[in-house]
Amino acid sequence: MISLVAAACASPAQRFTERVAALGLGTEMVAGTLFQHMVFRQARGASRTLHVYLDGDGTPWHLGRPTADPTPRDPLVLELMALDAGPSLYLGRPCYHGLAAEPPCASALWTEARYSEEVVASLAAALRRILDRGGVDRVVWFGHSGGGTLAVLLAPRFPETAAIVTVAANLDIDGWADLHGYPHLTGSLNPARQPALPAGIYQRHYAGGKDRIVPAEIVARGPIGPGTLRVIPSYDHLCCWTEIWPEILAEVEGRAEPEAR
Repeated sequence: MISLVAAACASPAQRFTERVAALGLGTEMVAGTLFQHMVFRQARGASRTLHVYLDGDGTPWHLGRPTADPTPRDPLVLELMALDAGPSLYLGRPCYHGLAAEPPCASALWTEARYSEEVVASLAAALRRILDRGGVDRVVWFGHSGGGTLAVLLAPRFPETAAIVTVAANLDIDGWADLHGYPHLTGSLNPARQPALPAGIYQRHYAGGKDRIVPAEIVARGPIGPGTLRVIPSYDHLCCWTEIWPEILAEVEGRAEPEAR
């Protein structure tokens, strides 16, 4: 009974960390610009291609107010990374994973400014520190929901980018806000207003045919290449992406590795 009560009282960050431990992932904190980032990593294989996973927005709001801990409640992206046989890491956002109370964090960074230049630049700086350690020649980005938004904003900033895969990504944040009747995310960058992704980056963008949170038409408005959007009719925002993830990984490996080109 005590264990059940403790689990119910645990914060989203604590529950997420427990799942990280259960999967046997390494954990470290990496500095970005003004912010710290939690990084969860699995070292598998000898490939010089690093897979970088970016998670969704978690829970920015609750009952009309910014949450105290926006860390994702659903471990989908961790589960996807656990299926990856290559070197990979989960790059946490500023102020997520128990860091929300650390200066200079403010609730705007997980609400209206969740895709701001401030957030994107800090994520980029954190990953650059990791890449500067050596051992990586290519980066493949994987982003779910708002993590896909950030992946599209980050990928052009890295010459190491070989490929990008998004799932249910909000690639037109203004159109998404209008669809749901939400205020615009005025402090954020909108991928739909950014230049098209460079032609040399292999792309795949997935949407669920039953997704009412980020429907396929929102994904299609992003700066993506023609023919790169695939809609899975029976899937929604969360279900059932783990089923086809090995297939998605195999396709990316066949296209992003230099010997496959």
